[in-house]
Amino acid sequence: MKILHTSDWHLGRPLYGQRRHAEFAAFLEWLGEILERERIEALLVAGDIFDTTTPGNRAQELYYRFLCRAAAGGCRQIVITAGNHDSPTFLEAPKELLKALDVHVIGSGSENPDNELIILKGPDGRPELLVAAVPYLRDREIRTAEPGETIEDKERKLVEGIRDHYAKVAAAARRRLEQMGYEIPVVAMGHLFTRGGKILDGDGVRRLYIGSLAPFPADCFPDLFTYIALGHLHQPQTVGDNPTIRYSGSPLAHGFSEAGRRKEVLLVDFQGCGEPPAVTPLPVPVFQPLEALRGDLETILARIAELKAEPGRAWLEITYDGKPLAGNLHELLAEAVARSDLKILNLRNQRLIESYRAAAESDETLEELTLDEVFERCLESHAVPEAQRPVLQSAFQEIITALHEDDPGAEV
Repeated sequence: MKILHTSDWHLGRPLYGQRRHAEFAAFLEWLGEILERERIEALLVAGDIFDTTTPGNRAQELYYRFLCRAAAGGCRQIVITAGNHDSPTFLEAPKELLKALDVHVIGSGSENPDNELIILKGPDGRPELLVAAVPYLRDREIRTAEPGETIEDKERKLVEGIRDHYAKVAAAARRRLEQMGYEIPVVAMGHLFTRGGKILDGDGVRRLYIGSLAPFPADCFPDLFTYIALGHLHQPQTVGDNPTIRYSGSPLAHGFSEAGRRKEVLLVDFQGCGEPPAVTPLPVPVFQPLEALRGDLETILARIAELKAEPGRAWLEITYDGKPLAGNLHELLAEAVARSDLKILNLRNQRLIESYRAAAESDETLEELTLDEVFERCLESHAVPEAQRPVLQSAFQEIITALHEDDPGAEV
């Protein structure tokens, strides 16, 4: 059986307030073509289908339209598990209806491990693959809180809870195989942070548990699993150099720190029971180029000129760190990208920020500051770490954009 492993679509996620529906639609169109071209028999989506627990109408439309196309295009079975961004009840609401398309949805962990087992069948109806469809396991599902616990106690309990859950599911899978009377490969799914996993600042990966990342040791996965399809980390990677424990990563870049980095989905080909599957990464095309520019004004303008001469419509994040204050930086850069398809989504004037810090104790008034400046001061005053700022700035820009969309003439 040939399966395709993907995760972390985050449908509906904006970038600095910029809607990305066209990108998501292009990705799902491409993914549908891959399913048909490679004759994929089953698609596994390991969590974070949507970016929020209450996705908008456009994100839902893209999701359901894709499922219909995939089912009609020859992909016989689809298994979807919830991630930490998803609402389990929202995903599972149309569960029975989706079964008519052979789409199986698991939104939350179950006390009965058999509820997370899904048998995938071949064209002749014979079972060919057993999937342990484990979703993101929420704190309350795997740990009992006790008064006086330390952070270390909580982390230990979380790791033990995840390990015990996978052990129960593996035991249930073994019983299912014994009932069948013959062996087939067993694939596990998961949405979690494994120990040693790699992330980038600004790639949108959210902490899973309060006070801790609760990294899960890869050697705690049961040996029964032939392949483990993981989600949550946005960079494609193997776990502990094991080619059969993998993160597919997100198909789209969720921050400018990912600009230029390879994105992929994973084709997993099972040739027979007892043999490790062949795993082939399939690169995802870049549907919206991102460029992170940094330097003095001359360096930035030179790179903008190069981009204008190239085909494409890149979105830009610009960090100015030249020596002059450059108080008219916005106007200069707006003129530089005028009459082109380039769009500046985020601009950081490091020298201006430093001047604001120096003037923090002056008698300036709130009316003298722009919205962005006020928010930047807020981040500074609360000593928010640099690594956390891009997510907060993106959320702030999304709120401002939404307010203007609701009332374009409003003063914010």
